[in-house]
Amino acid sequence: MRQNIRLCGLCGLAVKIFLLAVWLQFRRLICLGLKSLFLIFCSFAYLREIPFLSMTTSSRLLSKVLLTNDDGFDAPGLRTLTEVAEELAEEVWIVAPNHDQSGTSHSISLHSPLRVSQKDDRRYSVSGTPGDCVAMAVRHLMVSGKPDLILSGINRGANLGIETVFSGTVGAAMTGLLLGIPSMALSQAFSDRNAVRWDTARTLALKVISQFARGGWSQNSILNINFPDLPVSEIGPIELTAQGTGLMDDIEVISGIDPRSLEYHWIRLQRSAREDAAGSETAAIRSGRVSVTPLEFERTNYAVLASLQAG
Repeated sequence: MRQNIRLCGLCGLAVKIFLLAVWLQFRRLICLGLKSLFLIFCSFAYLREIPFLSMTTSSRLLSKVLLTNDDGFDAPGLRTLTEVAEELAEEVWIVAPNHDQSGTSHSISLHSPLRVSQKDDRRYSVSGTPGDCVAMAVRHLMVSGKPDLILSGINRGANLGIETVFSGTVGAAMTGLLLGIPSMALSQAFSDRNAVRWDTARTLALKVISQFARGGWSQNSILNINFPDLPVSEIGPIELTAQGTGLMDDIEVISGIDPRSLEYHWIRLQRSAREDAAGSETAAIRSGRVSVTPLEFERTNYAVLASLQAG
């Protein structure tokens, strides 16, 4: 009887030793697995910091882009541009005017406060100009870091020649240039305001932005991009162009009397179909090509300057 009890005790001790050995081996395997996962995570994080390997760890061309426009937060061109940007960037920020700000050029609001309304994650409307929106985004809202690229548009209507001086779409991009960020302005030409070819802009914008996003043009200029009023299948190659004169030739004032017997006035830009120099934006659009024009702040007329200096 005593031998049976002693034998049972030895068996129980053996089972305990066996279970302890199994537990120790299991714990060792878990530790090795956790160490391996930690090393893989650290390696991945390190590789993401190496610029020339960034494309291998991300399916997007850019990390972060900022979108704005001058047609307003709810404009169809901005929705089209958002679809394009979401294919290009990990993060897409939208900071746009809360209503149409066409014709505001590079202006910023110095005499009235700005109101910012958050519509969604990384989506804001601002009670100001396109330039205000860029400044507000870069200097206030985007606390995690500056965007890699600013895209302004897609404008309803082309921005060609001297008309770019008045354009809020171009003005937003120029504000981005002032802040040291690569910027593009994009516009879709139309012949019928109620039938703008947003599908053309949608298809071509992805191609054009991808082609020029990494270029060395951004140190001293923006790119002004215009899409012709044609189906994608009929559009020719991208053409690098000069600003040219464009279609604008006058400013008209239209006056009237409102229901309260008070006088009101509307200002309207006058345009006419005229020939522009070969190699200009207007000539490219007329020939069915996408125009891409580098624009800068410098506007000195050196020929006149030399003439004045010569006395």
